[in-house]
Amino acid sequence: MNRIIKKIFGIDKIEAITAEAQRKMEEAAASAATAIKEAEVAKKEAELAKLSPKEIANEKAEPYVAVLETKVNPDNPRNGFFELDWNDHFVAQLKASGYTGETDEAIVDQWFQELCRNVGAEAGVSMDRRGSGYVNINRLDDGRAEVS
Repeated sequence: MNRIIKKIFGIDKIEAITAEAQRKMEEAAASAATAIKEAEVAKKEAELAKLSPKEIANEKAEPYVAVLETKVNPDNPRNGFFELDWNDHFVAQLKASGYTGETDEAIVDQWFQELCRNVGAEAGVSMDRRGSGYVNINRLDDGRAEVS
């Protein structure tokens, strides 16, 4: 009886149209949610693109170390220095690998000296008769330090 009444008054068509409209609204809401997520991902990628490699590593909580500059003494090319930049995650990685020191600079310097010795040894340079010289730490105004 309900079916007949719905058919006579066109309620069945209204229900069908309403159900179709509801389905389309749900699809539109799902599409909008997907678009919002994609926009958020694109925004995050755009923000990361503006960051330096060190800032990106910090965002990702990853170790970072880079050579910023290399200086060679023109009068004596055996002397010079590398300006390194690193983050706390790199220092933590070095500590976890057994490097020690009173400061982050000392820990990184210990790693860098070992790295240089290994490179020299791989090149066939006898590292036994080579002194390390001295370490000069120059603290910069921006919180960095030059180690030479």
